[in-house]
Amino acid sequence: MADLCIAVIIGRLTRDAELKYTSNGQPVSHFTVATSSRKKKGDQWVDESNFWDVDLWGKQAENISQYLTKGKLVAVEGAMRQDRWEQDGQQRMKVLISANSVNFVGGNTSNGGTRAVQQPQQNNQYQQPAHDETMPPGDDFTDDIPF
Repeated sequence: MADLCIAVIIGRLTRDAELKYTSNGQPVSHFTVATSSRKKKGDQWVDESNFWDVDLWGKQAENISQYLTKGKLVAVEGAMRQDRWEQDGQQRMKVLISANSVNFVGGNTSNGGTRAVQQPQQNNQYQQPAHDETMPPGDDFTDDIPF
């Protein structure tokens, strides 16, 4: 049985996602998510930030990349993996998250947390519902329950 290393993070995008295609036409989106936590050091609380490189593959990468813009709050779930390479004679390594899913958190809250929702045009005339919504159709039972 293979071991499993799953990550679930919620954080903000540090830059717009970059959509690319591999040589065989497979779409992949690259982006970075910043997370933060507070830890107590001595008498003071200290904020600690972490930056996670994320790869998202396939149709979801194509569909969502244009909406993955700097500052958006996202939830990412995926497998953690190590990317290793050699640079200038030095062995390098970084941890990546290969995302299975990316979801937006908190609705459309760009620009300082205000919600940019277009309100439908209001019609001030009251319209009678097509049927009585308090009782399901065909429910003529009006007897009292015997207890």
